[in-house]
Amino acid sequence: MKTPYLKRSLEPVLERAAKDFPVVVLTGPRQSGKTTLLNHLFGKTHRHVSLELPDVRAAALADPRGFLAIHPPPVIFDEIQYCPDLLMYVKEAVDAHRSRRGQYLLTGSQNMLLLERVTESLAGRAAILRLLPLSFREAFGTPDALLPWENPRRKRTAHLSIESLWHRLLRGNYPELVVEPERGFRLWHGSYMQTYIERDVRLVRQIGDLAIFQNFLRSLAARSGQLINLSDISRDLGAAVNTLKIWLSVLEASHQVVVVRPYFANVGKRLVKTPKVYFTDTGTLCYLSGLKDASHAAAGPLAGAIFETAVLTEIIKTFVHRGDEPEVYFWRTSTGSEVDFIIHVEGRLIPIEVKLSATLQPSMAGSILAFQKDIGAKADSGFVIHPGDTRLPLSPRVMGIPFSEW
Repeated sequence: MKTPYLKRSLEPVLERAAKDFPVVVLTGPRQSGKTTLLNHLFGKTHRHVSLELPDVRAAALADPRGFLAIHPPPVIFDEIQYCPDLLMYVKEAVDAHRSRRGQYLLTGSQNMLLLERVTESLAGRAAILRLLPLSFREAFGTPDALLPWENPRRKRTAHLSIESLWHRLLRGNYPELVVEPERGFRLWHGSYMQTYIERDVRLVRQIGDLAIFQNFLRSLAARSGQLINLSDISRDLGAAVNTLKIWLSVLEASHQVVVVRPYFANVGKRLVKTPKVYFTDTGTLCYLSGLKDASHAAAGPLAGAIFETAVLTEIIKTFVHRGDEPEVYFWRTSTGSEVDFIIHVEGRLIPIEVKLSATLQPSMAGSILAFQKDIGAKADSGFVIHPGDTRLPLSPRVMGIPFSEW
């Protein structure tokens, strides 16, 4: 039985990039659908070569020019991070026919070292795009749906009961788990994390004890959505703070976590300077937290962090899959006034609060109103996102909306 294909928001951006650049580099975490997307769009025009296969990789390393001659463009080279030295020879081949577009489509799962090599070798020749796990828009077949401040009258993506929502949050939004709803998600995530650690993390410098690294992942999961104190984690794990900073940068660069930094404005208040960390996928967060049941996830101490993660990643994915770089912050004063997310869009600051209660109350707008007062004209209308099904104005400039309309 053929696996169904889910349309991705990145498709028109990717097609445009292939018409404008000789090389397109598509990065993102493992299993986010990079190969599937490229083969769907370019499978009839480009041959496909996986560099993850040891014999293929050996051939590319032994004779790069000969390898490129055997596999001439247009071609898709999958998992280019396994053979980064090939990039210099791709540059040579591109420069010999610079006017041709879409010659080489490259995918890579490990972003940090890959982008260093792309910048060194293919500056001005390559478009770099990211593909993250499915957004809810994509999972429900509405990949082009606008964000609430772009379309205030947007209809809900689909009817999504609170029970169904938590079931999806527990499984996560990696394509395989979405298109195969009966597949065992615990085993899938366990295998995924083991593959990520053994293949991608080992490619990165300064990752020593992998067991401590795994414990670091679990420590971050337990602190998801909180101000992150690496000194506390350092004491718990017995690892140096500088080591943890490097590991955190590896997780961020390989698209496993998103680091949300505080928004600073000169409003005469003492503002918190410590960042927060969220995982890119709610399923990853739930797996690392040991959650196995949707009802336990919804009622447990991490419920707020899981739901915040869903809201944040929907923002991030929507921007990234348009080819844009999102500017997302949080706002918190030393006295405890806090807005979960601040979206900076074209000079506007859009405040977002996330609430677990499906029953909207005007008091839920309090933090957003305080932010709007402190920031002034730059602060735009805000939103309170909740898991229920009610849309309700909470103040003249704050709207409560269901996650299904987010």
